[in-house]
Amino acid sequence: MSLEPGASFRTPTAVFVWSDAGLDQISHRLHSSLRSRPGHPRRPRPVTLNTWEAVYFHHDLGRLERLAAVATAVGVERFVLDDGWFRARRSDTAGLGDWTVDAQVWPDGLHPLLRAVERYGMEFGLWFEPEMVSLDSDLAREHPDWLLGPDDGGVRSWRNQYVLDVSNPQVFEYLFTAISTLVSEYRLGYIKWDQNRDLIEAVSGGRAHLHRYTEAVYALLDALRARHPDLEIEACASGGARVDLGILERTDRVWASDTNDPFERLEIQRWTGLILPPELIGAHVGPPVAHTTRRASDLGFRIAAALFASAGIEWDITDCTPTELDELRDAFQAYKRLRAVLHTGRTFHLDNGDPGLRISSVISTDRGTAVVRVARVATGGRALPAPLRIPGLTPDALYELRPVPELRAPRTLDVTPPAWLERGSVRLPGSTLATLGVRLPQLGPGQALVFEAVVC
Repeated sequence: MSLEPGASFRTPTAVFVWSDAGLDQISHRLHSSLRSRPGHPRRPRPVTLNTWEAVYFHHDLGRLERLAAVATAVGVERFVLDDGWFRARRSDTAGLGDWTVDAQVWPDGLHPLLRAVERYGMEFGLWFEPEMVSLDSDLAREHPDWLLGPDDGGVRSWRNQYVLDVSNPQVFEYLFTAISTLVSEYRLGYIKWDQNRDLIEAVSGGRAHLHRYTEAVYALLDALRARHPDLEIEACASGGARVDLGILERTDRVWASDTNDPFERLEIQRWTGLILPPELIGAHVGPPVAHTTRRASDLGFRIAAALFASAGIEWDITDCTPTELDELRDAFQAYKRLRAVLHTGRTFHLDNGDPGLRISSVISTDRGTAVVRVARVATGGRALPAPLRIPGLTPDALYELRPVPELRAPRTLDVTPPAWLERGSVRLPGSTLATLGVRLPQLGPGQALVFEAVVC
């Protein structure tokens, strides 16, 4: 920072956390702090469908109306139209900055799609990348001086895009007016606010400008929230590159990663969840083959990965079989039933000595309910899995342990399954579950079991 005589600079706030009980206690303290904020989202986190991996840039009203019809049938509550709706946006080479609906693709605007979404009882959301601009755009051609970068030029692009200097009052007003107009016209309840380019060469007037730029972005978000107090905003930056406490003061959700591969998502969400509670982390059920890794995975495994977060879909579900649609519908019924626990309880990451397992539990604040996910990502080294112990329950309370009934049972490698799973449930005291535990099934890689323990 360069300061004029008499000027001052206040650094961003830093938060420090300590624990004498492992990483989970760090999470508990951070999650509790975030949840105590006045602006923390309070209403149930809706099942969200984002259209990106369903249609990409290929926007067509009939196709999207069919997608909306199937979405509502499986329990989706929020329908978000992603990239491709604005002028000249047929690929990622053009159009950023021209925030008006493309009349060639949408001759009647987005109103026909909005009517369909609202007719099906869903909230409508829209994708923006306000801070970025394509050189092939009317905005860049008319205002080349609005770009952020050194005075001598030479700024490198990334994904064919550049950065707007949001701290410029003209840029600020342009973006505020354009976005606010669309929020009002299309009754938007939600914005996915993307940012896909690193802020390299964040220079203005020959000086480092990142701090002032960030303050201007915050001010823009604040102004939009003040004008539209019911608007929710998701922070996305190629996934999880912007999940700091500053942006979270102004947003209601973060998109943890652009990969929906459930094997990778389990790791991504686990470590994002070290600092953020599950209700702030967007996690969607993707297609059978992940578009980032080309890895195939079972639907039940993809559902289990998405369930312990702010859940949704990123998939063209109009191609699903009736069996797949039934499984999705039941899964979101489970999510709606359990989200009050998942989004308020304490999260634990359990270790039973098997490096091929990823085990998470969320225990309600009254310790009356626990939801546990056991996901296998690699073959274990034991003929029989080690017992699973579940800490954090009330020791002298009696709990009924059972698989979540709405979810499909995973395939197992057991010759003889654990007796409690064969029976469908078992009743044990919290002290027994914490000290002795229960036997797990022998899951193969890419299989997951989700079960709940409820006080009898």
